Amino acid sequence: MREYLFMALISAAVTYLLVPLVRRFAIRIGAMPEIRDRDVHTTPTPRLGGLAMYGGLVVGLLLAGQLTHSSEALAGTGAQPVAALIIAGGLITFTGFLDDWWGMDAFIKLAGQVAAAGVLVFFNMRLTSIPLPEAWGGPTSVDYTLSTVITILVVVVTINAVNFVDGLDGLAAGIVCIAAMATWVYSIIISQKISGSNITATAAIVAVLIGTCLGFLPHNFHPAKIFMGDTGAMLIGLVLASSIVTVTPVDTTAISDMNEFPVVVPLLIPAAVLVLPLIDLITAVVRRTSQGLSPFAPDRGHLHHRLMDIGHSHRRSVLIMYAWTFLFSFLVVGLSWVGVPVLIFPAVIVLAIAVLILMAMPRWRGRGGAHTATPDDPDDDGGPPTGPMPPILPQDPQVKRQSPPSGSSSQERASAEGKPVIPAFPSRS
Repeated sequence: MREYLFMALISAAVTYLLVPLVRRFAIRIGAMPEIRDRDVHTTPTPRLGGLAMYGGLVVGLLLAGQLTHSSEALAGTGAQPVAALIIAGGLITFTGFLDDWWGMDAFIKLAGQVAAAGVLVFFNMRLTSIPLPEAWGGPTSVDYTLSTVITILVVVVTINAVNFVDGLDGLAAGIVCIAAMATWVYSIIISQKISGSNITATAAIVAVLIGTCLGFLPHNFHPAKIFMGDTGAMLIGLVLASSIVTVTPVDTTAISDMNEFPVVVPLLIPAAVLVLPLIDLITAVVRRTSQGLSPFAPDRGHLHHRLMDIGHSHRRSVLIMYAWTFLFSFLVVGLSWVGVPVLIFPAVIVLAIAVLILMAMPRWRGRGGAHTATPDDPDDDGGPPTGPMPPILPQDPQVKRQSPPSGSSSQERASAEGKPVIPAFPSRS
């Protein structure tokens, strides 16, 4: 347990300290594009925060390879997780860097994602079997070709799911952090039942991922000083996908006493931690293709955009999605531990969707609408619900305000001086 905490703390510290350096570098090379119609921020903000996240990830992985228990687990997986994630992470980070700086065709970016997934397969980080319950034939091994195809598919889908949900300050980093926490808890629970290097290796990988996200969030939460960009979104999506690949092939017969339906444990956990990004990804693809657009064409139809459009502030929209992700993923983890009938899981899904709908309803807004800042959140102006706010032009110093007549009322004098006008109410007599 202490090793996991140490890895997370070191990764968080390195990421946190690297962000200011990366921010200055991004500003110097001009990696802070102009405001687009679909953006919710109102001032140009530097990207490339993923470079700092990659630095924290590399340090955390190298540290994991030196610690006693985690190094044994990583070496016993039959793969080379540290080298695989550093090389694949470097490739996907470089791809995201070019996209954030210069812009890149969607299919070229997809090729970079496939190449990074191929690196994982090359180092034998791949899905070797599909866990199925005994009634369905038990765990099913897959050949190398099918294993490669499935692994690449899982990695690419996960990368794009995280990338699609990265639209508000702190949203992607927070959701991936919560998903990594749920995966870590699941790994620890499973390790109490069965022994396996891949389970411990998964816990080590997600511990580093948790630290990386936590180190970046202080700089990225609203109002963000820097964005992770595709550089960071694709990187943390890759690492999260690698943890899913390593944790999934477990012997369901060894954990059959944990649940009446053993397949629920190894298959639903990955789905649970990615359900929100996947919903956003699927709906975005359907929406864009139905309009005759490319699936990669940007728009303002994401879940976080809809939350803001119905009146939620920037921070409240992020916190709603945090809460929903936490509720669903940890509820599935908890139910997989206590052992419940399989019919409970569809009910859990319906309940989670109902909670999301209720939390997203306009009546959950604070009084005064989306742009009202609460007393404990004075910096959150809510952000524009339908696009960037128009720029506030500086006042011409040559233009002087006219002095109000001497007989003017206090409201007229306040208005002429640019002060807020407080309406006067008739006194009770």
